[in-house]
Amino acid sequence: MSSFRNHRIIIASLFLPSTAVLGESNPPTPDLHLPPPVAPGVSPALLQSNTKPRTPPFRHQPSRSLGSNTPVGPLKSIVEDLKSRAVTPTASSPGVESTNPFSKFASLTSPRNGSPLSGAASPVPELADSIMSPRKFMTTHADIQHMARLQRKQSSRSSSRRPERDYFGTNGGSYQPWHVEPNSHCNGGLKNAVDSVKDRLRQKLWVGTLGSSTDSFGEEMRSNVDRRMKEQYNSLPVWIPDAEFESCYDEFCHQVLWPCLHYAVPDAPKTKLFYESASFKQYVAVNQRFADAIIENYQEGDLIWVNDYHLMLLPSMLRAHPKLADAPIGFFLHVAFPSSEIFRCLSVRESLLRGVLAADLVGFQTASYARHFRQTVSRILALEALPKGIQVEGAEHGRFVDVGVFPMGIDVGALREKKREADVSYWVQLLKQRYAGMKIVVGRDKLDEVQGVRHKLDAFEQFLKKYPEFQQQVVLIQVALQTTESNELAGGVSDVVSRINSQFSTLTYQPVVFLHTQDLTFSQYLALLTVADAFLVTSLREGMALRTHEFVECQEGRHRPLILSEFTGSYSYSGFRSCIAINPYDTRGTAKAIHQALTMSDEEALSRWEDLHNHVVTQTAQTFVTSFLTRCVRANTEHVSQTILSSVAPLDTARLLPRYKHSSKRLLLFDFEGSIWQRDMTRAGLLAPFEPPKETIALLNKFAEDSRNEVWLLSGMPVKGVMEKIADAAPNIGIVAENGCFIKTRPTRKEAFTWINMVANFNLTWKGACVEILNYFTERTPGSFVEEREASVVWRFWTGPTDDCSDRQWARRQAAEAQNHIFDRQVPRLRISRLLGERYGLRIIPGANSFLVLPNNISRSTAVGAILHPGGPAHSPRSGRAAWMSPDPGDDENMSDEVTFVFAVGGDEKLLRRLNELDNAETCSTSRKGTDARWKLDPKETMPVLWQFANLR
Repeated sequence: MSSFRNHRIIIASLFLPSTAVLGESNPPTPDLHLPPPVAPGVSPALLQSNTKPRTPPFRHQPSRSLGSNTPVGPLKSIVEDLKSRAVTPTASSPGVESTNPFSKFASLTSPRNGSPLSGAASPVPELADSIMSPRKFMTTHADIQHMARLQRKQSSRSSSRRPERDYFGTNGGSYQPWHVEPNSHCNGGLKNAVDSVKDRLRQKLWVGTLGSSTDSFGEEMRSNVDRRMKEQYNSLPVWIPDAEFESCYDEFCHQVLWPCLHYAVPDAPKTKLFYESASFKQYVAVNQRFADAIIENYQEGDLIWVNDYHLMLLPSMLRAHPKLADAPIGFFLHVAFPSSEIFRCLSVRESLLRGVLAADLVGFQTASYARHFRQTVSRILALEALPKGIQVEGAEHGRFVDVGVFPMGIDVGALREKKREADVSYWVQLLKQRYAGMKIVVGRDKLDEVQGVRHKLDAFEQFLKKYPEFQQQVVLIQVALQTTESNELAGGVSDVVSRINSQFSTLTYQPVVFLHTQDLTFSQYLALLTVADAFLVTSLREGMALRTHEFVECQEGRHRPLILSEFTGSYSYSGFRSCIAINPYDTRGTAKAIHQALTMSDEEALSRWEDLHNHVVTQTAQTFVTSFLTRCVRANTEHVSQTILSSVAPLDTARLLPRYKHSSKRLLLFDFEGSIWQRDMTRAGLLAPFEPPKETIALLNKFAEDSRNEVWLLSGMPVKGVMEKIADAAPNIGIVAENGCFIKTRPTRKEAFTWINMVANFNLTWKGACVEILNYFTERTPGSFVEEREASVVWRFWTGPTDDCSDRQWARRQAAEAQNHIFDRQVPRLRISRLLGERYGLRIIPGANSFLVLPNNISRSTAVGAILHPGGPAHSPRSGRAAWMSPDPGDDENMSDEVTFVFAVGGDEKLLRRLNELDNAETCSTSRKGTDARWKLDPKETMPVLWQFANLR
């Protein structure tokens, strides 16, 4: 099967990682000069003051090098800073210092308990004013309450290094310089994840907008931007008129889709925008412009990765073009997906769902979001929704869309490298001295209503009231991301901060320190995370809170606790259940959680941190990218193969019989049901006692008579009452029963055959809950019944005629609902409630009229791998060096007795695909579906064809 490394990856996201900006770039960043941390007793000027007013937040205020007042370009986003900013402090003094108005009161600016800090020169004025000196909360933004969320006409100033620049005319005819710099609007988590696997993504192409006003760009300039962005930055700009983009982004995306996806549906009498938005036309137009750009630049073999809710229509637009009819397309939603009861409120719900369903793979951050999507599709579009995905346009001849869970993570290695930089250590020491003897609670959020910052502040206020002994001993440092005055007003933050600070502040103590991302660099932020005594997240709804991952890794030496909202995607993972979970709507409960975190013993904190750390280092950015792209390639391969069955040749006995005849050692793998035995699938036939089919037994015994043959029968049927009868009738063959749960070995001269239990160490208590669910649906589905086997469970939901009648359609809907219930049932475990499928690691194999539930890591493929492995149940040498067999590295077994001919006949496409990795294997599919097998054979013709091989001597 093809790997994603063999494809060029087209990454479609609304904003490109880099953007073109009109104007000259600033000079390179000057050398950094930082003073060493001030030792006790040293009294230089305590702090610097900042008299320069802050620019509006949407303009991305220029950053300053630590120790300089000279603007050196825009403050990088956290992800950008992580990747590109590297500075080394020296022992020199700052080049410019300003006098702090509180410097004459050095003893007053120290913590109340007389900490050893008596002063230090602060290299960053904003941080000095915000963190080091007491001040009441005051908004200094421009009056932009009625401006759009994204100000495309206000481009960021310039990069901290001198980029290349060009001079090209705008529509006005004048010639202006322009340069390329990091795009502060891009999806930082996605860019960071893609950069973390740059050694494996040898070819990629970003497709997106520049994130700034482009109407003034002339054709000559656009052509030059296109050329340089593609050649130097692997990026393809999508040119969209400003008015069209603003209507799409500011209105439909942020006032319709964003509230819906985050459970913030407005009250109908108060607004009609959500329900009757005319901006959907612009949303369609923007998606179409993306589609046109991708189609024009598409090359055979490209894999297209569509990202986030801004581009939900793009997969269907791409799939509709003949050029991309079979192209691999994946869609990943970075934010939450709501319950069907919320999503159904959208007037354009069907268009959005069908747009996404044109992809081969639809990915989500958590199992809950994936479940909500499946249920929404089932209830709104009346399609069959299975745990693995969605059956589109009929079960027999339609497409199947995979739905998967791919939690995003961080680049742990890059973060550790950043933490080791000297300026991070400097700020750690400075903060420890400034807040010696005090507790620090840190938060970092956007200020919109969904992030729950007001709930956090209310809880902190309640904490100070309920536990007065912590007054003047605890400070909350809240960092706000890319916000505007309207965000702050909507979030209701300003008045709460003012109220808390006015109530609890003293001359030397300010309980809430409020910062914007313009106020500190990423190095300073990492220092905050390192010295924090708790990190507090109170989101009302959120995807993956990657800032919590950063906090966990920054706490490697201190192991302080994480307070996490149960409504974040991160909390849904078992590794993050070791946090202190809160309901952000419960103010008193959150206040109690803050107290618990600040008074937690070191032993408990370490135990909790270890669980969190193990999850973070496992769920990395690299794992996210590779698992999503690999699954997308595999899904596309499976889907495309379903449409090209005619390209697979019928089994050519004239070619295979000579190979079979002249082989010295043969391995024969035959599927039982559907290949060499056609089972009576009526209700009476299914319930009748099993009798071994005589012709099938005769064929197996005929093959087993030849000493050169090793014959294995692969079946999904149980041992008791079925396969044990086969074993008695054909004693010299090996048997795989219950889809790999049990293996009967072939007898030898020294040993008789034995039954090996491959699930002996598995917890099978899930069967009780599973059977209970299926019995419930059996009562409501006429003609259905449950088959409980030793290690698996089968539900026969339809035993009538095979035509697609209304009753069968109803039974299939019931089956889909039953499968979702099995996966989604809550199972209590100590203090934690987990889903049945997650808790026990279950998988479901759907069929046309039934489905099978069994343990996740058991299959016919794993059974055959065990058979072929040296020392396995077959007692036979390897037949090849396929990686999936995982042979022992030091094995030096004599290969002279190696199997020279492998012949597999059956309908397990996964097994056939893996056997194709063997050079001496011939695979033949009897599934009558699209296949990767080298040959195909109608099940009715299987027995006559196999008799030709059996009779050959």
